[in-house]
Amino acid sequence: MKKPTIKDVARLAGVSFKTVSRVVNKEASVSDSVRERVNECIKQLNYQPNRTARTMRKAPFSLAFVYDNPNSHYVIEMQNGIISQCRENGFELVIHPTDSRSEEVGKELAAMIGSSQIGGVILTPPLSENRELVTFLIGQQAKVVRILSGSEPPDNLAPVVYVDDVAAAQTLTSHLLSQGHTSIGFIGFNDSHESSRGRLKGFTQAHLERGLSVNKNLILDGEFTFESGMEMTRILMESDNKPTAIVACNDEIAAGAVFQARILNYQIPEDLSVAGFENSPFAIQTWPHLTTIDQPNVQIAAAAAKLVINMMQKPDTEHISSAGFTLNLIERDSVTCLTQ
Repeated sequence: MKKPTIKDVARLAGVSFKTVSRVVNKEASVSDSVRERVNECIKQLNYQPNRTARTMRKAPFSLAFVYDNPNSHYVIEMQNGIISQCRENGFELVIHPTDSRSEEVGKELAAMIGSSQIGGVILTPPLSENRELVTFLIGQQAKVVRILSGSEPPDNLAPVVYVDDVAAAQTLTSHLLSQGHTSIGFIGFNDSHESSRGRLKGFTQAHLERGLSVNKNLILDGEFTFESGMEMTRILMESDNKPTAIVACNDEIAAGAVFQARILNYQIPEDLSVAGFENSPFAIQTWPHLTTIDQPNVQIAAAAAKLVINMMQKPDTEHISSAGFTLNLIERDSVTCLTQ
């Protein structure tokens, strides 16, 4: 049988082929009733849009996910969240890892935008924290959405999907304090990441809220990796001022902490309680399973994609909207009440 064409769909739906094209391309200038009728005809005929013809359109139909993050779990979840919105709205996704420290990152992204029909860009930390880069990309006529740590958008430069790391870390630390732990280590701090600074701030606020001071000797800088978690835990547990609990900046660090504690013959959680952050696979692959903060990366990424697609479909909209996420505590077996 002959492959159905856009004109076959138009004839069956009783509309022009341009109207079918508008429906296929998710343009806003079509009534809901017409859109529903055309989509039903597309489904009935099993019509597949011509990808080459879409490439010839002047309007961009792709968006880019740009990141500099070694955490493969984070990246995959972000991709899945963005792809869900792309498929729903007929957009393509370009996945672009880059070096946020490179002086050429702006030119690199400008070349990508110009060659790939990209109209929207989703930036994750630390790229999203670079105001100069965001301003540059906006100057390249790209619609930009930033995923940032915070309790509200920091400015009106571009839309933000913000994640409240401060409140989450405060909730997590308060939970440990309520279990009798007053000597708590904080591992994985990295001053170049806003999320890390936010988590340390929440950690500190939880102590101050109870009239307690923070022992700075128990705060260690490190990377968001398993190996770094091992090394920081070794330093803490071989010191004269051993903590009874550890808050790690992510679950991978926490998993490394649990592994190293066992090497040093400490039982988890009897001798040392360990809590993570993000609720990644490490949280349930580690034994005992980690108490952690649930960071719904798929939903966060989907919210960012929805914002940028809306901006691409309605380019004349002046209002800049944003979306926020409050993170929840998940209690598991890696934390226990400290017996006096």
